[in-house]
Amino acid sequence: MGCRTRELKEKTVISVCDGRSLGNICDFEVDTCDGRIEAIFVPGCYGGSFWNRGDDIRIPWSCINRIGEDAILVDGDYDHSDCSCCKDQNPRKKRRWF
Repeated sequence: MGCRTRELKEKTVISVCDGRSLGNICDFEVDTCDGRIEAIFVPGCYGGSFWNRGDDIRIPWSCINRIGEDAILVDGDYDHSDCSCCKDQNPRKKRRWF
């Protein structure tokens, strides 16, 4: 069964480690010699404004567990350690604006 890149971009990427949605695919890395997809990218975390966006998260194709009708399940070792939304945060902690 085939799938177009446009259809892949519409699917939500979900981590099977913690069940968290990582967002939709924003880019692909293609091996130009083989013509195969090497990795997918999902948008990095937003730091509160449009200009303060983190780097995209690179997920190797080998980390993709399953591609379903509406979601892509990923598992394995992909680097998202610098992403602030991936770190443990206390949701009850109040922000101080002064």
